[in-house]
Amino acid sequence: MTRVGVIGAAGKMGSLVCRTVIDEPDLTLVASINDSRAGEELSGVVGHPKADLLISSDLGTLLQADAEVAVDFTRPDAVMDDIRFCVTHGVHAVVGTTGLGPDEIEQVRGWVGDGGEANVVIAPNFSVGAVLAQRLAEEAARYFPAAEVIELHHDQKLDAPSGTAAATARRIAAARGEAPETPRDESAPGVRGGEIEGVRVHSVRLPGLVAHQEVLFGGLGQTLSIRHDATDRTSFMPGVLLAIREVGRRPGVTVGLEALLDS
Repeated sequence: MTRVGVIGAAGKMGSLVCRTVIDEPDLTLVASINDSRAGEELSGVVGHPKADLLISSDLGTLLQADAEVAVDFTRPDAVMDDIRFCVTHGVHAVVGTTGLGPDEIEQVRGWVGDGGEANVVIAPNFSVGAVLAQRLAEEAARYFPAAEVIELHHDQKLDAPSGTAAATARRIAAARGEAPETPRDESAPGVRGGEIEGVRVHSVRLPGLVAHQEVLFGGLGQTLSIRHDATDRTSFMPGVLLAIREVGRRPGVTVGLEALLDS
């Protein structure tokens, strides 16, 4: 039985992780942490009668509960402190909070490499479909000279572009080598989107959306579109459960769900 704590337990993703973990026979939820809801009964917050825990604001609750794995769905401005706490105290971390770039990931590698016993899985997207779409985009980039990424998320998402879009752009750039020349004139500043390693990325934030991404490729006389739509957050739960079960067997830092799927 793996003992699991959830950081950001009262959020949309965190509360779903809590409910999902409770219903898994080989996992047990032992800690729930969320600053803004500290002191409340978790069962009332996440809507599960078996969530008989008090929400805490103290990361030390993970240690008091002997948590083996901590799942973090918080905010970009808090996640690095959470990861460092877990690594320092020997708690494996599964990180779904997005906004971590290459510099932050290297910093996490440094913490883990200091001799600690904790491993870390960082995944910008826990949807199997999204991971497969990235793999297809990387393959297509070898044959199409031009590509742009459009990512669409709910209006409460704080980071832009999404971690998935940034990772997709980097994979496209690495696969195709030299970036083609693209139009840069704008009649309205920013209308052409941002740029990651020569790949244009556009972010849309609207109520009613969950998580969506389309990669558009263009070549002589043809276009190719690769799109993935997550219409409900439950689509992320199989990937989260896989990471929880695998993180203890993955020394160091694992980036992306794809590495776990290929095991």
